[in-house]
Amino acid sequence: PEAPEGTHRGVRSIDMVSQRLPPLQGTEAEARTIAELFQGSRVLMGPDATEEAIKAIQGPAFLHVATHGFFLPEQPVPEALLRAPGRELTPAERVALLQRENPLLRSGIALAGFNQRRSGTDDGVLTALEAAGLDLHGTRLVVLSTCESGVGEASSGEGVYGLRRALVIAGAETQVMSLWQVDTGRTRELMQAYYQRLKAGAGRSEAMRSEERRV
Repeated sequence: PEAPEGTHRGVRSIDMVSQRLPPLQGTEAEARTIAELFQGSRVLMGPDATEEAIKAIQGPAFLHVATHGFFLPEQPVPEALLRAPGRELTPAERVALLQRENPLLRSGIALAGFNQRRSGTDDGVLTALEAAGLDLHGTRLVVLSTCESGVGEASSGEGVYGLRRALVIAGAETQVMSLWQVDTGRTRELMQAYYQRLKAGAGRSEAMRSEERRV
């Protein structure tokens, strides 16, 4: 039978990446350090930090995520996805091969089960497109303390834009993103100092600028 037009829809660049991601050292200490500053904080680590758990949150005041991030260049749609054996592509399918992939499918974060692409009923990959559907209304701040190593190359800021845009759509008021390779010990120190300033009453932007001046 002929493959229907648009069979490629929903295929993500991340689906074409086979590289495994190692655990990020220091993220557990980072999470516990921040949680100690705010009574009643909920901490999800290891196998509990699932895609399902992230999708289930509802308007936390702060959301801090420390994990790998991915920001991939656009991938060509494999012709095999559009062509059944023994037939030529239709004109519409040839156009589809040239269409750009949604940038919100090329950026996101890795969660529990990422390497196996299995996280409960999900696959451990939270794309920016999925992040846009989170319930972050009332969330004052989202911090992505992530590392972009190991999954692909950043592409002229488009991946960063995709995540930032997604979080705005989801309702988050402010986003802080650490989307580069950084020393995990220094990241923990920076995040601890940042949240301490927030707790002391500093504004979200001013608290970060104060830390940048110290670096």
